[in-house]
Amino acid sequence: MIGLVVYALDCRAAESPVYKDPSADVDKRVDDLLGRMTLAEKIQQLRCIWQTDQTLDTDGKFDPDKATTILGNGIGEVGPIDSDAQKEVTERNAMQAFLVEQTRLGIPAIFHNEACHGFLTDGATSFPVPIGMACAWDPALMERIYSVVAAEARARGVSQVLCPVVDICRDPRWGRVDETMGEDPYLNGKLGAAVVRGLQGSADGTIPAGHVAATLKHFAGHGAPEGGINRAPADIPPREMYDAHLVPFRIAIAESHPAAVMPAYTEVDGVPSHGNSWLLKDVLRGQFGFQGLVVSDYTGIEYLSDVHHIAANHADAGRLALQSGVQIDLPAGDAFGHLAQLVQEGKVSTADIDQAVRQILRLKFSLGLFEHPYGDADTAIALAKLDSSKALALQAARESIVLLKNQGNLLPLAKDGSKVIAIIGPNAADARLGSYSGVPLYKVSILDGVRAKLGDSPRVLYSPGCQIVTNLPKDSLSAWHGSIVPKYPTEEQNQAAIADAVATAKRADVIILALGENELFTREAWAADHLGDRDSLDLPGAQNELADAIFALDKPVIVYLMNGRPLGIPNIVDKADAVLEGWYMGQETGNAAADILFGDCNPSGKLTITIPRSVGQVPDYYDCKPGARIYNYVDETNKPLFPFGFGMSYTTFSYGQPTLSADTIPTDGQTTVSDVVTNTGSVAGDEIAECYIHVRQPSVTRPIKELKGFARIHLEPGESQTVSFTINRDTLSFHDIKMNDVVEPGDVDIMVGPSSVEMKKIVLHVAP
Repeated sequence: MIGLVVYALDCRAAESPVYKDPSADVDKRVDDLLGRMTLAEKIQQLRCIWQTDQTLDTDGKFDPDKATTILGNGIGEVGPIDSDAQKEVTERNAMQAFLVEQTRLGIPAIFHNEACHGFLTDGATSFPVPIGMACAWDPALMERIYSVVAAEARARGVSQVLCPVVDICRDPRWGRVDETMGEDPYLNGKLGAAVVRGLQGSADGTIPAGHVAATLKHFAGHGAPEGGINRAPADIPPREMYDAHLVPFRIAIAESHPAAVMPAYTEVDGVPSHGNSWLLKDVLRGQFGFQGLVVSDYTGIEYLSDVHHIAANHADAGRLALQSGVQIDLPAGDAFGHLAQLVQEGKVSTADIDQAVRQILRLKFSLGLFEHPYGDADTAIALAKLDSSKALALQAARESIVLLKNQGNLLPLAKDGSKVIAIIGPNAADARLGSYSGVPLYKVSILDGVRAKLGDSPRVLYSPGCQIVTNLPKDSLSAWHGSIVPKYPTEEQNQAAIADAVATAKRADVIILALGENELFTREAWAADHLGDRDSLDLPGAQNELADAIFALDKPVIVYLMNGRPLGIPNIVDKADAVLEGWYMGQETGNAAADILFGDCNPSGKLTITIPRSVGQVPDYYDCKPGARIYNYVDETNKPLFPFGFGMSYTTFSYGQPTLSADTIPTDGQTTVSDVVTNTGSVAGDEIAECYIHVRQPSVTRPIKELKGFARIHLEPGESQTVSFTINRDTLSFHDIKMNDVVEPGDVDIMVGPSSVEMKKIVLHVAP
């Protein structure tokens, strides 16, 4: 009998295991592999190591002995390498080969990195920051962009990216505004879903070759930190959480099935997200039906003990996070490194560990890593050089720029060289790329773009006017990532620079004033020497003095803004003849700006975030409650500098009176609102039509208006087009006085127009 058992085991060992069979069902592969794993191997799948250099020798070569010590039982994920393609792929492939060929079970790792607006590394395509891209209101464009990002990442051996950010931003002082897509729940959800589809290559959660796992973040409330300080508590009551901050996640999960979700650093009502089982289990999995992997934010688990003090130590933090629903510990796996001890002590069950391991194994199989674990440097290098990727970066930048003012139709400028143009300002000669940026193969400044447009004409003059800081690295990656405290020029340096700018501007007929911020003022605050939140929305440094000196010349002035958050600059806007909001536009900044400035492209972007007049108006978002804007301030209006949804064009558009396919529907019914949009100007242009609702007499207060639909359309001069939006339960529901998600009977204003403040309405009756 014993001999038969031994024979059976020998036969099983000789057979190819189910988990190595690519034709087998994924769940069967997971079951088979999990059944073969030791506790130590399981725990390693829930951990991460920070960068591959932990496995390199002093000469930078892969060291099998070091790898055996660190990776002998495998590893779940490996963190970023920010380098050239050849070095990245060589290091990743060496580590992956060790895991596949030298460990007992041959389980490959997931390599992850950031891809906020382009793969974060050297030599990848750089697109506009999300707050800029969102201003295009173009989900199809977003999907195309992030498909390119996915291909570039996967070629380098990366199979998961830590984006998109779908947090709604409620405080522009926050340093991470440029990572978000603005302030609106519906828009963020729709655009976030498009990003996920682009990254993952599908809408159903499958991930074909050349695509990567997306990570929806930060769950939840991260965009409303107290005081605008990163990682600060978020004072969000349950109804506001459900009907605003959770909405983008619910939409993106339902429409695109992201592979992963990342909890936020923040606490809400005293419970940090990494230790919040209600949020991660009841809401995320139970109510939203999320089926993927929950990955910690970097050191987010350790934060439970080190900052929040709701865990005794890192081991206790690991227990709490695992039991609350976090399934892998990024970036160094310290807290989950205590899981074996916790199992021995009876504080953590093997069932919880098995459930988490199942999740990461399922993702690895879904990514095809067991069959295709390696990157290819030649492919990665070729992808970043594609003309189609460059063209897409240019299109994205063009669509994202927002024309805020154009007094006297100063823009577009003539290209005939008849005017001397002075380009003045600290952001004129460089294209700042924003936070979470890599180093693209090239980048074009506004100065370069204008000179190229005019054939490097000597009639284009330049002076920096001032420096914002004296210690800004030329490389946006170094500025964003570096441990740098801003150092400011002396008053003497500023005055000399301003005097030079004035002398230059006196020789010009038209002045382009390139102002704004840089990465030292708009980045994720994570240390005392890595800050990014501000207590002001004004221009930093001596830029106001520079602007006043230029305005005093009484010449036509175009202000081009390059920034990562809304800037409250009424003085600048009042005095300028034209204002363009350019955000951080990526590698094609200057070319896109020049195309807009000289009319080769008609501006079409519209704001996805309110621009306050000053920091004193914060919080200032369009979908406020009815009692939020009753009175003006003693010394200021309560109206913003520019409202959500606003953006101008070189042509004009008119809207008709909206109509309903049915003006009365039951609470579970639907109708369609339609309107005719006409290009009443003389040039072709893109218009973004926006649809809002307002529930007239709800059981709880509701926003004065809520975006529920949008359509980007192209119209030739004189052309008309009908836009239509579906109004149904998803459009009308909210949480009532008893916290039930309902549609209440009553009248609802349905509004269609070009912005959140310029609309025509029709009344819909919702019958009991």
